[in-house]
Amino acid sequence: MMVLISYDVSTIDQAGRTRLRKVAKECQNHAQRVQNSVFEADLDYSTFLKLKNRLLKLIDVQTDSLRFYYLGNHWEKRIEHFGAKQTYSPEGVIII
Repeated sequence: MMVLISYDVSTIDQAGRTRLRKVAKECQNHAQRVQNSVFEADLDYSTFLKLKNRLLKLIDVQTDSLRFYYLGNHWEKRIEHFGAKQTYSPEGVIII
């Protein structure tokens, strides 16, 4: 299942900057960064639920925002890319 994850973490104080780094790191562990605060994740449902739960525990719901866009199994038909950044194949090899 392909999921697009986006977040906006308030960084007006040190706690917010710490949350931002933790959210980004958690996303990087499971997904490919495609924009500064946007990740694409091709995960099975169980792994996605675990990631979602960890991210929800990291953010402050009063000041931060976290969004999940479910693109499903036929995601190739739902994504168009234009511009300078090269695309990648989430089904290919990812070197960490």
